[in-house]
Amino acid sequence: MECNGIKLLRIWCGVKVINNKQHANLIMVRTQAKTKLWLTNKEIPIVGEGKVKLLKTIDVEGSLNKACGKLNISYKHAWLQIKEIEHAIGEKVLTTKCGGKMQGSKLTAKTKQLLKEYDSYQNLLSQTLYDKTFWEVISLKITARNQIKGTVTSIEKNEIIAKIKIDIKPATVTAIITEEAAEALNIQNGDDVTAIVKSTEIMIGKDE
Repeated sequence: MECNGIKLLRIWCGVKVINNKQHANLIMVRTQAKTKLWLTNKEIPIVGEGKVKLLKTIDVEGSLNKACGKLNISYKHAWLQIKEIEHAIGEKVLTTKCGGKMQGSKLTAKTKQLLKEYDSYQNLLSQTLYDKTFWEVISLKITARNQIKGTVTSIEKNEIIAKIKIDIKPATVTAIITEEAAEALNIQNGDDVTAIVKSTEIMIGKDE
């Protein structure tokens, strides 16, 4: 689809950016949006929401068996989940002690670090990136075609994600994209983009 010479790609409750023939999904994080997060190792999935919940429950209960009861899952299923994580990271996930008052299962230091990284990314995805001022600006700047022009002001990258800030004056909206997609799109500071806003969706197009 084209709008005033700008190529656009539509998705629901999210954002996509088109740069010539390249494209990638951007998740526009806001209070009504829902996202799913996975940590991977060389494209091999390590943990997602389900496995993280299992690990955290083991940490609290101090026992794999008790965690299974708490989550209402079979021991076999939980054990297979643990083995999948160990295969992905190449290390043990739990330390187990049999007998005595200290018997049970504990998370390894590596596993706790994994959970810390997961929570860090999840918090980033879950944070509210719009405030009241932003939506006031939207209502003032919206046109007949619901177009809002903005400029990329910063791109922050790490090994997994990139945060792209777009200035629409006087507010700034932040979008999250994978680091790999950011490289493929080759979006630079100062690039002009156009946000197309509808009641249930937001699109961003880059001028050709």
